[in-house]
Amino acid sequence: MKYIEEINTKIGTIYLIEEKEQIIEIKINEKVQENIIKKNTPLLKESKKQIEEYLEGKRKAFTVPLNPKGTEFMKKVWTNLKNIPYGEVRSYQQIAKEIGKPKAARAVGMANHKNPIPIMIPCHRVIGSNGKLVGYALGIDKKSFLLELEGYIKK
Repeated sequence: MKYIEEINTKIGTIYLIEEKEQIIEIKINEKVQENIIKKNTPLLKESKKQIEEYLEGKRKAFTVPLNPKGTEFMKKVWTNLKNIPYGEVRSYQQIAKEIGKPKAARAVGMANHKNPIPIMIPCHRVIGSNGKLVGYALGIDKKSFLLELEGYIKK
């Protein structure tokens, strides 16, 4: 059974989706499947609190259980992303090297693009080798907002 909670935020409507007491997906301003039950479970309540704290600048890490669905390669990339400290960035090339696939920068970019749990798995912290904000599935404006919130981009 899947459960959903909705949060209205500065960056849009965020939908948290839980299955088997793990967050499996976050959607922002996107249509959500209709077979998901709206229910304020303890996990969704805590996840909502943590997202709100993060967006208020009061939280730097998430502690709820996550279970993103994807290939083994994608999961390896997403696990690595969770190790990028708040307010810091890495390039796609750096991530590729860190996971032992130095020629897979484009594949890392695709894994980032398919990240089902943005914000909590911080794909916004990955930038181009030239230092530019590139390739964010939710839009460069949201990537810029999140990196500014974390202090990487100065106002």
